[in-house]
This record gives sequence, structure tokens and C-alpha cells, in this order.
Amino acid sequence: MVAAERELAEDAQWKKIQQNTFTRWVNEHLKTVNKHCGNIETDLADGLRLLALVEVLSGKRIPRYNKRPMIISQRIENVTIALRFLENDEGIKLVNIGK
Repeated sequence: MVAAERELAEDAQWKKIQQNTFTRWVNEHLKTVNKHCGNIETDLADGLRLLALVEVLSGKRIPRYNKRPMIISQRIENVTIALRFLENDEGIKLVNIGK
């Protein structure tokens, strides 16, 4: 039982390091468009920062999305638009990633 608890603690620590690293990477790119991500679990949920990140990385504009998503379906639509753009326009195969 003690070994299992230790593994969970180490796994949680590793996940936190990965989350912090990814958050810093996202912020490094988002600062070019004057945006910031404090918590990737919540800040990417409406799709706006995700769309901005995709635009920065691709160098292309995504023409149509909900600029002020108020309801969850609009937020999901924004995330879907970003993911479809990566697949269809950028040719990136997304595995086990969905809205």
C-alpha cells in the first residue's frame, strides 16, 4: 500500500511539473498577442486562448469563431474549430484529443 501511495505522489508531482512547463510554453507564445494563461485547465476551456495560440503558431488567421462565448455550446464550438483547423488546415493528426 505504501509503494502505491508513493507512486501516486510521484505521478502527481510529475503532472504538476508538466503542467507548469506547458503553461510557460503557452504564455511564451501568447505574449506576442498580449494574452496570458494562468491555468491551462480553465483558461483554454472557452477556446479563445486556444484559438489565439493556434493562430500564433500557424501564422494564419482563423476567420470565424465565437468571440464572446457565453454558453457551453459556444465554448465547445470554439475548441472544435481550433482542433479542426489543426487537422484540416495544418495536417496535424490528433489522437485521443477531442472537445
